[in-house]
Amino acid sequence: MTSTIPTYQIQWEKLPDDFILPDDPVDNIHQPALAAALTDSLENAGKIPDNAITTTNYGICATVNGKIVIKAPDWAYIPLLCVPKEEIARSYTPQLQGETPIIVMEFLSDTDGSEYSSKPTHLPGKWFFYEKILKVPHYIIFEPYRGLIEHYQLGKLGEYEIQSADDNGRYWIPQLKLYLGLWEGTREQRKGYWLRWWNEAEELLLWGSELALLERQKAEVERQKAEVERQKAEVERQKAEVEKQKAEVERQKAEVEKQKAERLAAQLRAAGIQPEL
Repeated sequence: MTSTIPTYQIQWEKLPDDFILPDDPVDNIHQPALAAALTDSLENAGKIPDNAITTTNYGICATVNGKIVIKAPDWAYIPLLCVPKEEIARSYTPQLQGETPIIVMEFLSDTDGSEYSSKPTHLPGKWFFYEKILKVPHYIIFEPYRGLIEHYQLGKLGEYEIQSADDNGRYWIPQLKLYLGLWEGTREQRKGYWLRWWNEAEELLLWGSELALLERQKAEVERQKAEVERQKAEVERQKAEVEKQKAEVERQKAEVEKQKAERLAAQLRAAGIQPEL
């Protein structure tokens, strides 16, 4: 399966089993947490079907001019796989094993500038690879320390064009029918800026920890409501008990009065007087 672009021959071939993947360390301690947070809320919202996948620092491959090129974006969303996930355990080749990623993200570090590299020769830069080889529709570059988002969208001429945020500071990703934006807060002991998703109704997609907190709060509200109902029922029970005791007192009083009347009537009859009933 082969296609061409000017001066470049692109082949979509499976990575050889004996190919040694690069083992570059993650150069930003925030990257795994930022990536996990993006996937977490998508999973909770049902936005990752069984035949889709999100990746973190995972090799996406192409063969360019006969040479294998692998880039591992900090985060990516692949909308459709055509092979079992077991077949892409080591790497992923678009066109051959599924569709091109909808979106790739790179989180800036203090020293790395390769996110903007448009170097076309082997090994090509990230920008060039995403734009010219993979043709990924959306490329996000995120600076987590200051909370800066750059959203580049593939234009009609096949080049990335910078996008402006909406009035809420968010970017629309039509393929996901979601907005991507900035959120500041704490998750898993990391306090700072995060990339987060909002749906078409501009509702924030929640992380699992937030959903769990909501469930606990909801359960506590229900517990308190049940306790109020229990207390109300107890008050009603006590009220009913008081009424019962009051009725018993009245019954006993009536019984005493009846016995008094019967004794008086008996005394009158004994005296030869017929009591009036």
